[in-house]
Amino acid sequence: MKLKSKLLTAVSAVALSFGAQAAVAGGHGEITVAYFLEWPMPFQYAKQMGTYEEELGVKINWVSFESGVKMSAAMASGDVQLSVSQGVPPFVVATSAGQDLQILDVAVSYADNDNCVVRSDLEIDKNSAGELAGKKVAVPLGTAAHYGFLKQMSHFGVDVGSMEVVDMDPPDGAAAIAQGSVDMFCGWGGSLRRAKEHGNILLTGAEKTELGILVFDVTSGPAAWVAENSDMVSKFLKVTADANAMWADEANHAKMLPAIAKDAGMDETATAETIATFVFPTVDSQLSSTWLGGGAQGFMKGVADVFVNAGSIDSALDSYDSNVNTAPLASAKDM
Repeated sequence: MKLKSKLLTAVSAVALSFGAQAAVAGGHGEITVAYFLEWPMPFQYAKQMGTYEEELGVKINWVSFESGVKMSAAMASGDVQLSVSQGVPPFVVATSAGQDLQILDVAVSYADNDNCVVRSDLEIDKNSAGELAGKKVAVPLGTAAHYGFLKQMSHFGVDVGSMEVVDMDPPDGAAAIAQGSVDMFCGWGGSLRRAKEHGNILLTGAEKTELGILVFDVTSGPAAWVAENSDMVSKFLKVTADANAMWADEANHAKMLPAIAKDAGMDETATAETIATFVFPTVDSQLSSTWLGGGAQGFMKGVADVFVNAGSIDSALDSYDSNVNTAPLASAKDM
């Protein structure tokens, strides 16, 4: 099983498919922003209310994606200017390969909403995880789920090389475990909820965090586009921060939840259950040393090193400091 070749082939194929369509970049009165369905977040209330377009003064084309790897490919081709809630691992994979992307904010932290599920009939839990050797697992390569899978298998002493690792987007992986065609699923969001109907997780979010398996997403964009449109980026981040602050007050939940659920393509119950597992750091927290003031950069280096050791990417950057740009977020704070 050649994880690296599979990952690079997938990224290349997506880049070519998006490259066939010319992008509409900044300066033409509209931008394209990537996001996930079944991944409910406060920004979607502002999206539904038209607040982003009102504040930025441009038309926004919102396009849903299945993985952060595909977001990277779309930004590489110029079809997407900003990606909301891109996982850190796919961001690291892209930047390690030379793509000039920048992290602009911490979109969400979600240790309990990205995990691996083992099929129930196998009766494997954290005390018998060694039995996963030789099993078949559905993993979206180059994503946060992939990183978490590698770290968990390392923790349990399972040789990933002995496993049959199949590159599947979470919706396909959830269907596969439901059909019994894979032994383990790794993914997030609605797909994770569906997979858990057919299996059990090995480690809780808290247990993963103790092992240093942090799980968070970012808002990202191509460095050149961000530099040319820094004021627009700051306004975008300001709208997002205001929506997060609004959600932080539970008195606003009843008002916001229906719009968020509609935009996420979910019912309100599932939306409430999912978003309850999310943490949306404040701007001050994001700018602190825990996150974009140093913590995120160090974490990215750790992720890259894990992927190098697993043979998933050729090499890591010496530092990921230049791939974090806090200037637009700092400006948003003062707006």
